[in-house]
Amino acid sequence: MQRSIRALVYCALVSTLAACVVTPPPPRRHPPPPPPPPVVRPNPHEAELARRAEVDERIDTLSRRIDQRVDQGYYPPPTGAALHHRLDVIRQEIGDMAGQHGGGISADEQRVINQELDGAARAIGY
Repeated sequence: MQRSIRALVYCALVSTLAACVVTPPPPRRHPPPPPPPPVVRPNPHEAELARRAEVDERIDTLSRRIDQRVDQGYYPPPTGAALHHRLDVIRQEIGDMAGQHGGGISADEQRVINQELDGAARAIGY
């Protein structure tokens, strides 16, 4: 009986030591992160065309506002015609500027035009 107990103790001791000797599996390696997406820069000419479209839309909006004000009687038709003429002059300036850039306008030109349109909008009462 004592021999069987000793044998069991030795087996337990050997199995404990064997468990200590076993090497753990290598740690899992995460895949490398994907590369960042390429930086897509807008085409400068497309940006110039977009700026021109924004300014043209603003002029169209102001023109409709003048028509509404004249129709509602806020000011007489000659005043509306003078305001329309002011917008036409600004539109002509835009055409001249755009002729130098293949149909678009630069950011500095857009800033100047927007300042002129701000003055026109105040005159319209917008």
